[in-house]
Amino acid sequence: MKHAAIRLKKTFFNHCPLEIVNTEGLSAELFRYESGIEAVRLKNRRGHLVVLPYYGQMIWQAMFDGTDLTMSSRFKTPRQADDIVGTYGCFMYHSGLLHNGNPGEHDRHPLHGEMPLAPMDRAGIEMGEDIEGPWMAVVGEREYLMGFGDHYMARPRVVIRPDKAIFEIKMEVENLALDAMDLMYMCHANFAFVEGGRIIQPTSFDRADTVVRTSVPAIVQANDEYLARLARMKEDPCATEVIDPGLGFDPELVFYLKNLKKAADGLVHVMLRRPGGDAFAVKYDADDFSHLVRWILANNKQKVCAFAMPATCGVEGYYAEKQFGNVRSLAGGESAGFSIKLGYLSAAESAMEESIIRASL
Repeated sequence: MKHAAIRLKKTFFNHCPLEIVNTEGLSAELFRYESGIEAVRLKNRRGHLVVLPYYGQMIWQAMFDGTDLTMSSRFKTPRQADDIVGTYGCFMYHSGLLHNGNPGEHDRHPLHGEMPLAPMDRAGIEMGEDIEGPWMAVVGEREYLMGFGDHYMARPRVVIRPDKAIFEIKMEVENLALDAMDLMYMCHANFAFVEGGRIIQPTSFDRADTVVRTSVPAIVQANDEYLARLARMKEDPCATEVIDPGLGFDPELVFYLKNLKKAADGLVHVMLRRPGGDAFAVKYDADDFSHLVRWILANNKQKVCAFAMPATCGVEGYYAEKQFGNVRSLAGGESAGFSIKLGYLSAAESAMEESIIRASL
């Protein structure tokens, strides 16, 4: 199988975009935002991704068939920040890896851990051809090393193909230490809020399978009305199948999806179908991810429907998840790999995807 690679350097990036490779219906264009943050516009025949190769390898924007998949926010471009809330407008970031979720009173970790804005040590463009045809990827490496602490290598990558609006996000974590390390990972995919959208999932919308999070993190300003809404939805979450602003998504609603069924291909498929018939989609291997989290928020500051975020744990913070037994342990020298396929489906593609999900029930 064919394979080629280009190792990137920060000096390659300027405010004027530069196409560095174009082949087989795929291309990569380098540019730099006014903030100084480097970006790669990874294109195919249906659209593009904007990947930040040295900034946690987050995906700032995803757009296919003229549809922006990205949450709406006041952040028009990525900003230099100390934590993720200082630049919260991206399509996807890697949440974890030693800690994940909203820090509780016993936690000292930042929101969603150390990986979202992690400075990457190396980045590159790879391309090749396999049994599925041509592909192109943004790749990176980040060595985490802390005196008296953990030592690991993170290797994220984003892969697109010429004629598909579904792309792949991968993360490999290798424990470089002799001692075991904690591992908490979530693919935090912030899809756009779709008023009137319908969630199609391989489990029910009853209280046993669509579980409303009733704990309130410190970053959320709760009131009696909000707490009452959570209590109602805990008893009957069925109304959340359709994204109706009348349900109230300010403050946020968070759900844990249970008893998910695998499709014939062995993957869990979830879809947010838009009123026009097209859709956003996520599919993943449940053997790698023990949890599926949903986060919906809509107010004057931001709107997001992160309808399917595969994770190895919940989002209650390290201490709470440790008590729940949700923190994985990675032995010295051991590696763990994660893969998620997600993106956009046309109306015809989404009809086929819905039939796959319905057949798994």
